[in-house]
Amino acid sequence: MYNLTIYLNLRACFLLYIITGVMAVCNRESHLYITAPKMMEALSGSCLQIPCSFTPNESQEKFDQRREIFGVWINSSAKVSKNPNNVVFNSSKPVNLYEIRLIGNLTQKNCTTVFNNLHRNPTNEYFFRIENGPFKATAACNPIQITVQDSAWSPTVEIPADLKEEESVTVTCSALTPCPQYPPELTWNLSKYSQRQIEENTNGSFTTKIQKNITLSDSDDGFTINCSVRYPVNKGENVKTAETQQTLSVSHSPKNTSVSISPSGLVSVGSWVNLTCSSRAKPPVSSFSWFRISKDGDIKVADGDFYSFNVTENAEYRCTATNRMGNQTSEVIVLRIKGSNK
Repeated sequence: MYNLTIYLNLRACFLLYIITGVMAVCNRESHLYITAPKMMEALSGSCLQIPCSFTPNESQEKFDQRREIFGVWINSSAKVSKNPNNVVFNSSKPVNLYEIRLIGNLTQKNCTTVFNNLHRNPTNEYFFRIENGPFKATAACNPIQITVQDSAWSPTVEIPADLKEEESVTVTCSALTPCPQYPPELTWNLSKYSQRQIEENTNGSFTTKIQKNITLSDSDDGFTINCSVRYPVNKGENVKTAETQQTLSVSHSPKNTSVSISPSGLVSVGSWVNLTCSSRAKPPVSSFSWFRISKDGDIKVADGDFYSFNVTENAEYRCTATNRMGNQTSEVIVLRIKGSNK
């Protein structure tokens, strides 16, 4: 117990030291700021594109776009002079510790960068630095946290709410795309061939998606959409997969409305007959109505899915099932008395 207390105290002091150090760096006037996501996720063995732009603070040395500009990425610590081994990439060097490509135009203050072949690293904090002649500055206040995970992200299936029969809707399956250079492949059971779209989000990240327009019917209720994603890793030599399922819930009017009779066949005058009305509907049937057919038109005789009565003569009946989506009337059922000439 004593050793555990010492460990926890030392850990707290270490964290306080780190936090205090970062605050001290940021409390001073920084000479470089970047606009980039604070936290990003990547897939092990794949790449990550970091949208990035920078703004020099020219309080001392001037940033000059006419001079040669180099971009530098540093791991763990912003203090490159004290920790030169933390530099993982410098665009001035032909060979670097990390496989990184700076694809932004530094003369336009664009520092967009692609980290290739990423793997899990206990230290996932990175800082960007500019070296432009005498102007050398690190964006110490803008670290980027990169989390590398082994498993692929599950795709997202988007379906409009409150689906109704006969409506036309757009169903979308989308997947995170940390690296648009190697986008994921999406497939589903809605269509054998779907056109893949890669879209840039407002924060500079990317999303890959497929879409399909469908006109809904009652038969779609309960249908399960399966969408699978395949991420290429290790420069396309392998893949990592994930899957998402989502079941459609489609509201529809009553279907397959029918009447059953007991006892069946010819019946005797004075005997009791039971009629039952059944129907398939979503939401469930809210009301059943029974009608007797006459030469003057249908006459309503009862409500409810069950109708029992004493037989007096030949007759014909049908029922109507209703829910908030509509109604449906059954076929006519004929009641015949034994010995009747009709």
